[in-house]
Amino acid sequence: MKLSAAAILLAVTSGAAAYQLPTRSSLRSLGQKSVRAPVETRRTEASMKMEDFGLFKGTSLGFDDLWGGEECISEVGLEKRLNKDGLRYRLNRTEKEADEVGRMYDLPGVTVNLPLIGETYLGPPKVADIWEALGFTATSNNEARQAEKLRAIEKARTSNKGVLNGPGAEIRAKWLEKYGYPRLVGSGGIFYADQLSTDKQPMGGFNMGKSGNIWPVPEVVEAGQYGGIKGWGMKKAGPAVDGLPKQKL
Repeated sequence: MKLSAAAILLAVTSGAAAYQLPTRSSLRSLGQKSVRAPVETRRTEASMKMEDFGLFKGTSLGFDDLWGGEECISEVGLEKRLNKDGLRYRLNRTEKEADEVGRMYDLPGVTVNLPLIGETYLGPPKVADIWEALGFTATSNNEARQAEKLRAIEKARTSNKGVLNGPGAEIRAKWLEKYGYPRLVGSGGIFYADQLSTDKQPMGGFNMGKSGNIWPVPEVVEAGQYGGIKGWGMKKAGPAVDGLPKQKL
């Protein structure tokens, strides 16, 4: 194949014009692959959850019909309801307990009328000391709550109703013989009574006579562990939450 001198000259000049020296940016991006994920736009539409504008009043479907008198929809209402039984809401003293201790260190306070808020008290809370005010010694575990835990422990021990309304405590002996353990869950025998340093007497957790600790603990907590009356010592003092007599091995 014969090529003319003009064609060869044209090819050389066009190739030289197309060639460019590499730059720093092109060298840095050499061998890199950029992947862009597709961007999805999310559309949300506002929806009204519970607002009847009074249209369903008295029809059993209205807000007041469903929630009227229910303390659970209000923190203030729930606290007042718990206080009736002597129970604390969260870590706050009951109204009666707060009145008994009075204002912290008898410091003065003032009641002011603030815009939008209304009448507001500014001053120390009704707590025993600064540590309770800061939350370090605040607790919900007052004597009323401890009494509730003790009642729940006894209810679990003597439960006559199990899962799906089946047999309760009376079936534990059969399960112990068949499975090697009394299956407390199925017989309604499980309740966890948290063991706290503020307890007047040991609570024992699940009350199965098993517990332990790594660090030094208060005496009332220790009594719920190891050889305490709610720890391994429960086996010596009497039956655990299973309510069964000792077995000879």
